Amino acid sequence: MLLHILNRSPETSRVHRQTLAAMGPEDRLLLIEDAVQGALPGLDGHFEGLDGRLYALEEDLVARGLAAHCREGVRVVDLEGFVILTEQARKTVSWY
Repeated sequence: MLLHILNRSPETSRVHRQTLAAMGPEDRLLLIEDAVQGALPGLDGHFEGLDGRLYALEEDLVARGLAAHCREGVRVVDLEGFVILTEQARKTVSWY
């Protein structure tokens, strides 16, 4: 399993398309920084089919006032959860 880490919003960048194209069926995706906007219900179409494998960093959601607005199916993790995800992954890939 690879952990893909994305920091750009799907509203302002197309890098999420490259990320999704590179992901395998067991890989996970962690949204950080502005990418946490992709955890909102209105942007969920960008990450279809990733339920159970889509994560958002809680600290970045809180910083943007979005913590109460995540769609169902997005797993919210704190910094400790981020570390656990990296420990579980064979490799991490950052997308900027």
